[in-house]
Amino acid sequence: MMNTKKRSDCPISSSLDIWGDKWSLLIIRDLMFAKECTYGDFLKAEEKIATNILAARLLMLEEKEIISKLSHPESKAKVLYKLTQKGIDLLPLMIEINLWADKYLEIPTERKEILKEVKKDKEAFIKSMTKELKK
Repeated sequence: MMNTKKRSDCPISSSLDIWGDKWSLLIIRDLMFAKECTYGDFLKAEEKIATNILAARLLMLEEKEIISKLSHPESKAKVLYKLTQKGIDLLPLMIEINLWADKYLEIPTERKEILKEVKKDKEAFIKSMTKELKK
């Protein structure tokens, strides 16, 4: 297991040690919207993550129990990555990041549509999406 040196006992600092780099959050984002992804799916994202960084982040997120690997139903050579309950519990944080971005940045229309639903009833949205991610 990767041993990450804690900078402090601050909960924000300790949490950022696990999921605070941009690549880890983008992997988590992809899994939240797609529910499951292959290695190749992550490589197709518009951010163009390098293969060595992707492999390292997937390993770290798996070791920290944010994601898990599953057998691919159509190919023994592939695996599917899926969020664990620990990863699913990051959903409220990801929603808040999206709401902040909607307020201060230009975001895609399809994301704005999702955020309209969030703004109607955030708790209901979180509950519904959590249920979907657990399937």
